[in-house]
Order: sequence, then structure tokens, then C-alpha cells
Amino acid sequence: MVLESILAYLHISAILALVVFISSEAALCRPEWMNATVVERLVKVDRIYGISAAAVLVTGLLRIFLGVKGSGWYVHNWLLHLKIAAFVVVALISIAPTLRFLRWRKALRADGSLPTADEVRRARKLVMLQAHIIPLIPLAAVFLARGFGAKG
Repeated sequence: MVLESILAYLHISAILALVVFISSEAALCRPEWMNATVVERLVKVDRIYGISAAAVLVTGLLRIFLGVKGSGWYVHNWLLHLKIAAFVVVALISIAPTLRFLRWRKALRADGSLPTADEVRRARKLVMLQAHIIPLIPLAAVFLARGFGAKG
């Protein structure tokens, strides 16, 4: 029971970190606020966001395979597959802003140029899309944990 509690704590902590850093990206990624410091900060925040996403994935897998319910309880439940699919969708969406932030930093360091307002708006739309999908994942988790979606 101690292991289950620790795994749950670590998973929830990773989810909270993920939410904090996608929220930070959304707050920073605004055309009216864009400057050299923000470009540098976006790259750092995005890196921590990626690390927290990896932590969510690892701790989630640990809960499946080392948790009390065991993998057999989870793997046949469509809600788990929905959670994983939503997580993958968010991860795929996150690639474009990450590449843009890195490109912006490279241009900034090369010649001091900043992204255009249109570029920032496009990146922000993708960040906001992620931020709106992410809360659906714990919703599926709540139902999953209570036995919804199980066959039989």
C-alpha cells in the first residue's frame, strides 16, 4: 500500500508540474509581451514542460505495472487507451511550438531578431490547444480508477 501511495503521489505531482508549465507557456507566448528574455524563457519553460510530460508518462506506467490493481486490470479498459491517445495527441501537438521556440532562440542569438506577432499567435494557438486537451486526461483517469470502461 505504501508503494501505491508513493506512485500516486509522484504521478499527481508530475501532472501538476505539467499543468504549471503549459500554463506558463501560454502566459509567456503573447505577441505583446515578446522580447529577448521571453524567447529565452520559453525555451527553458518548454524544456521543463517536456521533462514533466516524461515524468507523467513514466509514473503512469509505473502505476500500471507496479500498482495494486496490476496491468491486467488496466490494459483492457478503453479509458486507458483514451488517456494514452490524448497524451500522444498532446505530445504530437507540442512538437511544433518546441521547434518554433528553438528557432526563435537561434534567430535571436544569431542576429537579435524576434518572432513576428503572427508567428507568436500561431505558436500560442497550439499551446492553448494542448492546455485544453490536458484536463480531459485526468477526467478519463477518474472514471478509469472507479472501474468504468472495464469489460465484463
